[in-house]
Amino acid sequence: MLKLEDARRVIAAAEKKAEQIGQPMNIAVADEGGNLVAHVRMDGAWLGSIDIAINKAFTARAFDISTKELAENSQSGGQFFGIHASNHGRVMIFAGGIPLKHEGKVMGAIGVSGGNGEQDQSVAEAGAAAFAQTERLRRTA
Repeated sequence: MLKLEDARRVIAAAEKKAEQIGQPMNIAVADEGGNLVAHVRMDGAWLGSIDIAINKAFTARAFDISTKELAENSQSGGQFFGIHASNHGRVMIFAGGIPLKHEGKVMGAIGVSGGNGEQDQSVAEAGAAAFAQTERLRRTA
């Protein structure tokens, strides 16, 4: 189960990466059910990206796939074309959402919005890496 303390670690790592690249972000973490556990809007991050970050986390958990990968498969002619219209419009089909996994099981997801796709993805990857590291440490403790 993804706990608030886990979400805080994920967000802290993502914030650190956002600061390194100089781009304020909205960072959201969802639990196994796709429900919001925590959200941070960094100073100067776009208001419009709050909902996008939360929905990227939801999307990554709802389909257990990164939103970047989902985007690649949802273009015209792709196997998921039109998926963005599902789930009452909550599905985000651009980079920045990543499932958080432990031993192959999806435990939640991170969603990041506020920069371009590469920036969102790199910040989300930093958060996901922090979650994976935490889970590795728990196994060895």
